[in-house]
Amino acid sequence: MVESNSLQSKKIRKFDLIVIGSGAGLEVASAAAQSGMKVAIVEKCKMGGTCLNRGCIPSKLLIHSADVAEILKTADLFGIHVEKFSVDFQNIVDRVNGIIDSDSDDIRKALSNSENPKLFPSECKFVDEKTLLVGEERISSNLILIAAGSRPAIPKMSGLEVTNYVTSDGALRLERQPRVLTIIGGGYIAAELGHFFGSLGTKINIIQKHKYLIPKEDQEISKKFTEIFSKKYNVYLQCIPELVTKKNGNFVISAKRSGATKYLEIESDQLLLATGRVPNSDTLNLSKTGVEVDEDGYIKVDKTLETSVKGIFALGDIIGRFQFRHSANLEAQYAYYNILNHKKKIPVDYSAMPHAIFSSPQVAGVGYTEQELKRITKKEYVKSIYRYIDTAMGKALDDREGFVKLLVSKENRKILGCHIIGSQASVLIHEVLVAIKSGDGTIDNIAKTVHVHPALSEVIVRAAVTT
Repeated sequence: MVESNSLQSKKIRKFDLIVIGSGAGLEVASAAAQSGMKVAIVEKCKMGGTCLNRGCIPSKLLIHSADVAEILKTADLFGIHVEKFSVDFQNIVDRVNGIIDSDSDDIRKALSNSENPKLFPSECKFVDEKTLLVGEERISSNLILIAAGSRPAIPKMSGLEVTNYVTSDGALRLERQPRVLTIIGGGYIAAELGHFFGSLGTKINIIQKHKYLIPKEDQEISKKFTEIFSKKYNVYLQCIPELVTKKNGNFVISAKRSGATKYLEIESDQLLLATGRVPNSDTLNLSKTGVEVDEDGYIKVDKTLETSVKGIFALGDIIGRFQFRHSANLEAQYAYYNILNHKKKIPVDYSAMPHAIFSSPQVAGVGYTEQELKRITKKEYVKSIYRYIDTAMGKALDDREGFVKLLVSKENRKILGCHIIGSQASVLIHEVLVAIKSGDGTIDNIAKTVHVHPALSEVIVRAAVTT
């Protein structure tokens, strides 16, 4: 028996660090290898993770085409008359996929020729304490980083299992533009993809169970966004889809509005599920190595990103704190430091963690929403709202709906939150981020700063000086 165990142990390849996932985890693997550690990286899918292949980058490349189309549609407001334009949907998709596939393939080629980090292009699962089965090989390490991400959530709905629906993964690679698209879900994925397909001419239906679209935003932002989207598209609020069937090749969704007795029948030639994401922790057989997960399957980590097992860390979507690539990149920096300096670990500083929705209109935010300040905290605050149209550049852009909302502490003038809807919101938010992180973090740092006139950033300073 001892001899058998000895033979088995020789078959296990030892590494100083194993990284599962090639998104933000790839940065940690590369840095650790450069520091002299012997590193293994495991990735069963395309290199670069969700952001490069199925998320932020391809979606924003596609959305730029939608932004261009929307500019053309509204050009007459500015005295430019565009007779008509056509959409080459296949060319749009081919351009985007050509860019991201090339980048992903380049990463794989570079790692395939590398011994450190060593790439294992296979699915993996834990088979013992800190030991993974990767393909037909076993590898182990005292230090492991789990950065295996998440995947689209599939709701339980009768008839769904026999239909050829798409998720955000497949929607970005459709070869034919839908004539009519029904989206189940009303969060940021629905907002962005609704804008992409809708601006290119697809008729959009959105089925949302909540009272507003993008309901996690500040409520004044959610209300305004819902109002704008409802003018462009068919938005069914407080509506629950219960059955999907096929009729003459089309999807038919049977849904019921809150308080209604009759079902709505919503027909389209394509169905997109945008009902959130779930962590990939269930694919890893974590119980074999003792890593704990919460009731939703997210890996439990402490403030330093270490799991319930000493030496095993996790970051990104799979821990469920923030589902942004920029937050995963931040966590990667801390994970690398804490893995190498286990006796001097430091907690992740998530302060001023921003987000943006690249729809039309754009939305961006940081810090508390007003409803959170009322419900969760006891902080006394003042708020200020300033409209884009009341600035020179806002008039130039004819942005009549956009506004900036600032939430500021009554006690010390520190910025508690900022929420923006309108043109270039994803850019404008950065001035507020710097103000929160620098100096004393008060709104006065913005109010006292001279701004270029008539740049759009004047809407930020105008909101600041009125708090």
